[in-house]
Amino acid sequence: MKSEKTIAVLNELLEINNDRIAGYETAAKETQESDLKTLFSELKQTSQKNKAELVSEIQKMGGTPVEGTKATGKLYRVWMDIKAALTGKDRKAILNSCEFGEDVALKTYKEELDNKDNNIPAELQTLLQNQYRLIQQDHNKVKVLRDAVAVK
Repeated sequence: MKSEKTIAVLNELLEINNDRIAGYETAAKETQESDLKTLFSELKQTSQKNKAELVSEIQKMGGTPVEGTKATGKLYRVWMDIKAALTGKDRKAILNSCEFGEDVALKTYKEELDNKDNNIPAELQTLLQNQYRLIQQDHNKVKVLRDAVAVK
């Protein structure tokens, strides 16, 4: 059962997760703050789980999972902003950039889930909604830390 449209949607979400993995690997290497290292590791793990599920579904449908990230996309710029913020060791800027990246990921998931033209089968809808919720939880973790810095 090969649906080109569904495979394309899954590959787009796979790229978003690849972006998150690469970005949070970079962020974890660049920061010296142990709580941020832990956070970035957790966020990366969310996307590694999502990636494994998406790759499995794409392969089941007879598709080829995309490799790499969206180097031309918004998330690439976010990671460059994070790297710049990390270089300056600006905790608030780092977390602002991370939150923006999470917003982009959430927006992409939401658009694909809400797009009725995608004709995503019900079991895949459930999987994608679960992944969306995980990224939403990650977004909230980043937001809480960012807001804590803003208060200081």
